[in-house]
Amino acid sequence: MFGVLKILGISILLLLLVSCGSHMAPTSSLKQPPSIRLNYHTVSKGDTLYSIAWRYGKDFRQLAALNGIRSPYNIYPGQRLKLTGKVPPSASSKAPIAAKKTVSKPVSSKKPVATASKKSLTKAPRRQMAQTKRAGSIRWRWPVQGQLISRFRSGDPLRKGVDIAGEKGESVLAAADGTVIYAGSALRGYGKLLIVKHSEVYLSAYAHNHRLLVKEGSKVKAGQRIAELGSSGTDRNKLHFEIRKNGQPVDPLAYLP
Repeated sequence: MFGVLKILGISILLLLLVSCGSHMAPTSSLKQPPSIRLNYHTVSKGDTLYSIAWRYGKDFRQLAALNGIRSPYNIYPGQRLKLTGKVPPSASSKAPIAAKKTVSKPVSSKKPVATASKKSLTKAPRRQMAQTKRAGSIRWRWPVQGQLISRFRSGDPLRKGVDIAGEKGESVLAAADGTVIYAGSALRGYGKLLIVKHSEVYLSAYAHNHRLLVKEGSKVKAGQRIAELGSSGTDRNKLHFEIRKNGQPVDPLAYLP
């Protein structure tokens, strides 16, 4: 009798498990929640106005004007910043934003990068490291020598710049003269990051470094060693390099020699 009850109990348990399993949705059918457009950002420790503008693809001048913040753009943890809306007339007069028509365009070479062969763009040769290319008043140079493993793709949030493979500890050089406006690791997905301001229009970023060699506020010269290449925030040793024009990502290959 005890044996029959034991078998009956096991059978009921198996039926319950099968029944529950039949109602579980397969992993492949689980959808990601829809993206939410943020209207505000709450400042955290380590944030700067520049890093917040970089995170959301904003022009730092526009973000400052939108929130009535004057140079040198000091912010504090817990402060709530508006990301959208119209710039108040009084604020726009204090922090003017350059009109698009006045922005200098990159000087095209005899053979534009867009028409070059794929093979010629897969590596920054040693002889090109010292070469420069002018865009407006700025002369750009390659920040590191190595294999180009990922290219810029307009509209792709994962390809806002180029990835250049290298060895851990290899020198990362400033791509142009400028001022370091961010040095830290608070921006998710960038690891140890440097952002350099070259003008009111152009900024550049150097991500996934092993070690940062300059601090915020440092003046740097083109070709100066500013970091050591590494794998912070990623799965391999590489430099992720971006150029932003008026807050928007542009293809670095259109600016590098």
